[in-house]
Amino acid sequence: VQLQASGGGLVQAGGSLRLPCAAAGRISSIFRMGWYRQAPGKQRELVAVITSLDSTNYGDSVRGRFTISRDNAKNTVYLQMNTLKPEDTGVYYCNAFILGATTPSREYWGQGTLVTVSS
Repeated sequence: VQLQASGGGLVQAGGSLRLPCAAAGRISSIFRMGWYRQAPGKQRELVAVITSLDSTNYGDSVRGRFTISRDNAKNTVYLQMNTLKPEDTGVYYCNAFILGATTPSREYWGQGTLVTVSS
């Protein structure tokens, strides 16, 4: 099982980006998918998470500006980021808790995608 994230880049403050992350491999169930981010010199923090029942949770700094959604048929989660601010700059990591077809449930991390918001 692998998580394949994309969609990062450079954007001006006030702009938008959409980050997709697809889970690939022999998967039985995906219980939770989400995004975390890490800014330079700071700890990794929760951005948003969505469960298999479509329950969502957001970090305080992004609530109202970011929206997480998932396409279960494609095993893909999307993070729509609007009204971006320079403090949203960082490496965004996709995260998921997955039961593999032949492996026990465990947490997976994607490779990270860089988001840079210029002022």
